[in-house]
Amino acid sequence: MTDAMEVDSPPHSNGKGKQPEAPAAAGRNAENLPWVEKYRPSSLDELVSQGDIVDTLQRFIDDGKLPHLLFYGPPGTGKTTTILAIARKLYQKNLGSMVLELNASDDRGIDVIRDQIKTFASTRTVFSSGLKLVILDEADAMTTPAQAALRRVIEKYTKNVRFCIICNYVSKIIPAVQSRCTRFRFAPLKLSDINGRLDTIVEREGVNISGEGKAALIKLSGGDMRRVLNVLQACHAAYPHIGSDEVYACTGQPSPDDVRRIVDWMLNDEFGAALSNIGALKRDKGLALQDIITELTQYVNTIDFPSATRIHLLEQLAEIEYHMAVGSTEKIQLSALVGAFKIGIEMAG
Repeated sequence: MTDAMEVDSPPHSNGKGKQPEAPAAAGRNAENLPWVEKYRPSSLDELVSQGDIVDTLQRFIDDGKLPHLLFYGPPGTGKTTTILAIARKLYQKNLGSMVLELNASDDRGIDVIRDQIKTFASTRTVFSSGLKLVILDEADAMTTPAQAALRRVIEKYTKNVRFCIICNYVSKIIPAVQSRCTRFRFAPLKLSDINGRLDTIVEREGVNISGEGKAALIKLSGGDMRRVLNVLQACHAAYPHIGSDEVYACTGQPSPDDVRRIVDWMLNDEFGAALSNIGALKRDKGLALQDIITELTQYVNTIDFPSATRIHLLEQLAEIEYHMAVGSTEKIQLSALVGAFKIGIEMAG
């Protein structure tokens, strides 16, 4: 069995919608495909994760009562793959004429709703029967006027069209659209599901990876199967043997040893020396302060600090992350990071 993963639709030239194609892995050039496409599940039976969602959708299909759908959740959790598998099951050889797939990050204006989607929804096919399907990927990038227009189209053409709206952040979808859809939240994949699928691909592709390398890969994935496969393929191309060091080097993420060294410098060295050492490590390994902050947040919770010190550090880490998001330089925020730990030490007494 394979995993539930999604791959964002590629940008469309000239703003046109595209028709879903047959599974790419079946083609002549399957060996040259990115692994995220080569091992993308093509049917609902192949989806190993999101079991409750798949069972519910299967009942909708069997009963012939598929509602409008709203899929949301983190990237790489199977949203796009699931709806494409449903489309193949429903339409088979008529897939091209019955399904319109749009990537709303490119086609997100009100004109697309008024023209392209409305035209597709309002026309009937001559040689096919049943409901059409409109797949609107990355819909959280749509403008509010476009979503308002979509609300009316969904309502008006319910008799012959079903919509599947896919997004990462459901809060960016207006309530009027949400209320017209059956919502499904796709959670990050379970580590056991990722591990099982990873073993299969490692065996098929002949990847030389150690147990530590697999553990690092799964840890960095955060439940995102797409990221697992992309990093695995990149490491396989770059290194004859993949361990944890190779995984961290390939992704540019700080390793656990790097994080421990950074914390040790901030706790034990004087301010200038700590700042210099961390700066040198960042330059040598090409680390981003954003990634360091993310790892430090987890690491702080494992250190035996007094509660007041832990709270202070977590608040400061959040502040630093916010300031970087709004445009502050890494040099300034790195100084703030070291200063936060020095104040935390004083608080701990």
